[in-house]
Amino acid sequence: MNTLYSFRRCPYAMRARMALRYSGVAVQIVEVSLKAKPAEMLALSAKGTVPVLSIDGQVIDESLAIMHWALAQNDPQDWLLKGDPAGQGHIAALIEENDQVFKVHLNRYKYAERYPEQPMDTYRAEGEVFLRKLEVLLEGREYLLAAHPSLADVALMPFIRQFAHVDREWFGQTSYVRLQGWLQRFLASELFVGVMQK
Repeated sequence: MNTLYSFRRCPYAMRARMALRYSGVAVQIVEVSLKAKPAEMLALSAKGTVPVLSIDGQVIDESLAIMHWALAQNDPQDWLLKGDPAGQGHIAALIEENDQVFKVHLNRYKYAERYPEQPMDTYRAEGEVFLRKLEVLLEGREYLLAAHPSLADVALMPFIRQFAHVDREWFGQTSYVRLQGWLQRFLASELFVGVMQK
């Protein structure tokens, strides 16, 4: 049996679960307590972070690698933008900026008390650079790079959700109207609701 070690609210685990569900790969999901990680998960991946996917003796312990593996099995809506090399480059660049740059600002904004060097508003403003970029990409279409979701949309969504939820009232009053709509479509989607069930 394929097993995914996951933590429901972790954005990395969320995007892995969405890709697996979308591709139709059957996995048993083991919800991990981050305070008491199961020995069998640590035996598979010494990193001790979720998600960890175990398939037929193969172990994948990076969320993006899990997403790529799932889409290699089945990608019915073409999340990978297969016939579009430029689009594929954009996917990779957006995910890299999200994971390497935006995630740092998100952590500092969300846990501002741990980073007293700057006020919370400063961290939020640094994160907004990425939000503005996404807002521009959504001009004239519902998704970031195509008329349908791509790997970039799904890989970024859990992090944008987290940023928006730090102060929902503030996010709801911003001028990122297209991004708000994009996020809301995902939050209401069968795919997201399905992976967030307890």
